Amino acid sequence: MLKIFMPAMVAMLVATPAAAQDLNFDIGATLACQNGASDNGAARGCVGVAADACMQATPGGFSTVVMGGCYDLELTYWDARLNGIYRTLRASEQADDAENADQFGYVSKAGALKEMQVAWIAWRDATCDYERAQWGGGTGGGPATGACLMRLTGEQTLYLEAMAAEY
Repeated sequence: MLKIFMPAMVAMLVATPAAAQDLNFDIGATLACQNGASDNGAARGCVGVAADACMQATPGGFSTVVMGGCYDLELTYWDARLNGIYRTLRASEQADDAENADQFGYVSKAGALKEMQVAWIAWRDATCDYERAQWGGGTGGGPATGACLMRLTGEQTLYLEAMAAEY
């Protein structure tokens, strides 16, 4: 039995990366949506547009494997963008802190930003764990988690970008 089982497992493991390489993902759909958005609120509706287009353009696009892959690709985009705007905003806040630290009652903006981001990560992860739990251990839990992480990371990115734009 083990001799039959092992080749089948190896074949499944080898086939999985090939399927991931065949995803028809293009972040351009999300960017085009954002470019047409009238404000930050409308831009939030653009989070996930590329992942949805990926699922529609990829054969078997609404299988859990493809859904998870498409969500993960857009999440990777939003995560990189989030890290970039966080670094930019933190540097700006640190400069502001250095300039204003001697004012009575001044609260560190960079410190508050860091605390907020740490708390947001914990909230995001707990929220997505809750969404996964709705699937009761079923196969839909993976894509549900991916969609949640992508959505909340995109929304946080847009929030920080809006904060940075106020400077």
